[in-house]
Amino acid sequence: MKLGRIAVPTPDGEQIRLVSAQPEQGRVVDLARAYALTLQRKAAEPERARALALAVLPGSLAAGIGGGSIFLDAAHDALAAADDASYAIDEVSWRAAVDAPVIRDGLTFEQHIQNFHRTVAKAQPARSIYERPGYFKGTTAMSYGHNQVLPYPDFTEALDWELEVGYVVGKSGSDLTPETALDHLFGITIFNDFSARDVQGAEMAIGMGPQKCKDFGYGIGPWVTTMDEIDSIEGLRGQVRVNGEVLSDTKVEDFVYTPAELLAYVSISDRLQPGDIIGSGTMGFGAGVEIGKFLKPGDVIELELEGVGTLRTPISTERQKAPWWPEPRTYPHEDWVV
Repeated sequence: MKLGRIAVPTPDGEQIRLVSAQPEQGRVVDLARAYALTLQRKAAEPERARALALAVLPGSLAAGIGGGSIFLDAAHDALAAADDASYAIDEVSWRAAVDAPVIRDGLTFEQHIQNFHRTVAKAQPARSIYERPGYFKGTTAMSYGHNQVLPYPDFTEALDWELEVGYVVGKSGSDLTPETALDHLFGITIFNDFSARDVQGAEMAIGMGPQKCKDFGYGIGPWVTTMDEIDSIEGLRGQVRVNGEVLSDTKVEDFVYTPAELLAYVSISDRLQPGDIIGSGTMGFGAGVEIGKFLKPGDVIELELEGVGTLRTPISTERQKAPWWPEPRTYPHEDWVV
């Protein structure tokens, strides 16, 4: 099943609804509405049917996943009333496919590691990359869905995209092993870890990980494909297009650490939660910095992943200017003696 989130206008403002995407039929099914109809056909009162449907199939995909098997059972049952609860797929307003409690992003593809260090770092990759699966945590506040406009931050001249597999966690777990970790995987999506490359170097030198170079925007979508529809993550093909032009073709291959190893490592002395998203790291040639390209205001970036679909993100035509930016301080350690 392909599960996504859309915004529906109501008299009380925007409401987020969970949908089953059926691109081959050109429609999405409002799952709570459809499930309420199936309950009414079993003699449930309309008001109770709606309340039960929203409890089991809420607008939060993370909360739904947390409901366990009853969630997917209800989603499949709801499709019995799909014809009476659907919208044209090209007419809905998408939101981030999953409202993740925690966003983490890894670094696991050898080709991207090589490309980045040759073209940007101009140095050998750090040995630590091959000693443990590295990742960072990002904000959950700036997640964008399919067709949502990404504001172009004024503090960068090198806005980049990153085509990644987003691993969506299905159930809680701590201290997992690679043998058990994939049992905790609900599905996959496309994760676009946007990057301000000219800001990234200065921030990483601070030694506290990425900040503004990443947290202005994460693309997640267009929907989450459940694992029963994915034969194997390895081998899935991807493509990058900007303004309709194909810039690169890529494939999920050359793992330094596998999805199972990455999930297991994240869980050590920590806890995976339903709906968490963990980025795979950028696929080889899945970022503009690898091919000498960056995004400009008004561009449209499309990332396609086999088994999922296409995540389309228009970039704002105007730059978003921050109301304040810190002034550099005088460096006080020029004469530092160790």
